[in-house]
Amino acid sequence: MLLPVVLAGGIGSRLWPVSRALLPKQFIYFPQQQGSLFQNTLKRLEGIAEIEDCLVICNADHRFLVAEQLRQADNKDSSILLEPIGRNTAPAVAIAAFHALTKDPEALLLVLPADHLIQKIEAFHEAVNQGIELARNDYLVTFGIVPGAPETGYGYIEKGNAIGASSAYRVSRFVEKPDLQSAEKYLASGDYVWNSGMFLFRARDYLAELERYAQDIHSACQAAYAGMEQGADFFRLPEQQFAQCRSESLDYAVMEHTERAAVIPLAVGWNDLGAWDALWDVGKKDNAGNVIDGDVLTEAVSNSYIQAHSRLVAVVGMEAAVIVETPDAVLVASKDRVQAVKQIVDKLEQDGRVERVSHTRVFRPWGSYESLASGEGYQVKHIIVNPGESLSLQLHHRRAEHWTVIKGTGLITCDENEFELGENQSTFIPLGSKHRLANAGAAPVEIIEVQVGNYLGEDDIVRFEDKYGRIGEP
Repeated sequence: MLLPVVLAGGIGSRLWPVSRALLPKQFIYFPQQQGSLFQNTLKRLEGIAEIEDCLVICNADHRFLVAEQLRQADNKDSSILLEPIGRNTAPAVAIAAFHALTKDPEALLLVLPADHLIQKIEAFHEAVNQGIELARNDYLVTFGIVPGAPETGYGYIEKGNAIGASSAYRVSRFVEKPDLQSAEKYLASGDYVWNSGMFLFRARDYLAELERYAQDIHSACQAAYAGMEQGADFFRLPEQQFAQCRSESLDYAVMEHTERAAVIPLAVGWNDLGAWDALWDVGKKDNAGNVIDGDVLTEAVSNSYIQAHSRLVAVVGMEAAVIVETPDAVLVASKDRVQAVKQIVDKLEQDGRVERVSHTRVFRPWGSYESLASGEGYQVKHIIVNPGESLSLQLHHRRAEHWTVIKGTGLITCDENEFELGENQSTFIPLGSKHRLANAGAAPVEIIEVQVGNYLGEDDIVRFEDKYGRIGEP
């Protein structure tokens, strides 16, 4: 069997303010793309022989987001494995390998990041099929992107001797991100490809090489997998055991050491969409070379990327700029300096600012909420509850709430009372009352919630019943 392992961790901080900790780039619907990058990763697997349902490895904070995007993609049979803490790719793939071997001792793993763009699907399939044959002949295969420019933001792989009559090569060496002069030499030589972070190998071969070159990671992952819990919707690794594993990439732990590494060059219209200039590269440009999305007016603007989410953005006299507007933050940058956006995100983290973590609209397993206004002692939210879903039965110690239904009909629980609330109807939830909002209908229920109290944080919540298994979580 061929098990696709989709690595859906990471934050994509260089695409702030759209990509954030609770909604990273792999789950975002970018302009001119059908579906999210994660959903497109799943879709491009269709048509590959022997392919199984995916194993998606993600941060526990994203579990419901992943489940919802799988549902939207009609891919509900894929499995979700939750990492309690990030430990990079070598441990993640080790867990996937242990899991695959419980199903098939000859299982192959196709390891794919969830946040890459690939435009030439047939060429990608051909490379995967070639990789399958190499993996069955004991190779650990990586896929290298044929470079189109002297890029300094990627690692490189130097090709060694050709393998038979195939288009694959033995790996001569891995090279860290080079300076411009070195990158130009690599490009001119034709002997180097970009390191894509995609791999294909037998599960048992990977584990054997991991045990040989990083025995501590192998042992820690083996212990963590032995303690893994299987719930109704997720596999969950035990935090205490998994935390004992050191963080290491698959490249460093195995591929740079093994004598069995092979590389297949790929020319598939690949882009990792790592920063805003990459969105400009792949976007549809107007006559002035601008990529524009949303309510935008320009005058004397060229070769720029401009995105507006919630209001009119007017730009005058700019060249090679990036301007991205969201309801709570605006980014303005030179297009050739967008890699430095990460430093802005680091500063947001140092300052403890919520704009690093979440948008004004926050997704929950039952739907979403959006903060509309806040001030001393009050907060106003727009809450959407999807059909068949419900909030937990809960109470708050430090706030009361006023609910007004603006669409649909909600089923309200407030202490011992249960009743329906229709459009234009309101109710009051006193401080300390057990309450719940549920939607038994076929259309979403939308309410305006006004919170009043001396503390309005999301951690002021005590859950008594929750269909999503969040008892004890904030």
